[in-house]
Amino acid sequence: MLNLVLYSDQIVPACSAIDLRLVEMMAAGGAGKRIAYVASGPERDRGFFLAGQAYYGRLGLDLALFFDLDEPHSADDIAALFASDAIHLAGGHTGGFLERLKRSGMLGPLRDWAQSGGILIGVSAGAILMAPTIATDALFIGLEPEEITDGDALDLVPFEFFPHLSDDKSYLPALLRYSLSTPRPILACNDGDGIVVAGTRIECFGDPLWISAGAARAPAERMLQGFMPMHIP
Repeated sequence: MLNLVLYSDQIVPACSAIDLRLVEMMAAGGAGKRIAYVASGPERDRGFFLAGQAYYGRLGLDLALFFDLDEPHSADDIAALFASDAIHLAGGHTGGFLERLKRSGMLGPLRDWAQSGGILIGVSAGAILMAPTIATDALFIGLEPEEITDGDALDLVPFEFFPHLSDDKSYLPALLRYSLSTPRPILACNDGDGIVVAGTRIECFGDPLWISAGAARAPAERMLQGFMPMHIP
């Protein structure tokens, strides 16, 4: 059973409905309130981690553990990460984050943990990583998604994810073009929008767009019925 929360951005007031859904998921699963933070890259001053602590603290949750993929970790460190009640994948540079996950050997264990029911939270880059590929991230670095050939990611959901849709008017036309060449739909979100995967149900918050076969529309319930998350044990 999957328990995934995908934010386009997080520290914006419009995310309150997603926040409440996350709190419900943690309570319903009998989980505690401890969340581990996996940094996307170097974070020497831990500024984003500290901002996350304040954010989750307002929800009654505890961002308690900082995990740097570039540092060596003992078996006890890794056990503590996966003993957390939820894991937060931070925003940042998606390609660099993916490389760190691969280099540290954490991509597979993180996938296994999520597939076993652990609550995985992704913000921006962290949310993109839950898809089969990070190809959509190409638009943030001046490339085309079709140019990304080494972007295999966590592969937890049967769609590709794109955050910050309204930040640049060129993003939507580029995603429409890309949707003609990828077999998967793309769920694109403005900041404040998000996606929750709870078991076999995909829930949309805000006004995400379902982009497929060159067209964009609101993701109606009928589109999501039977469109199951991948790799459910």
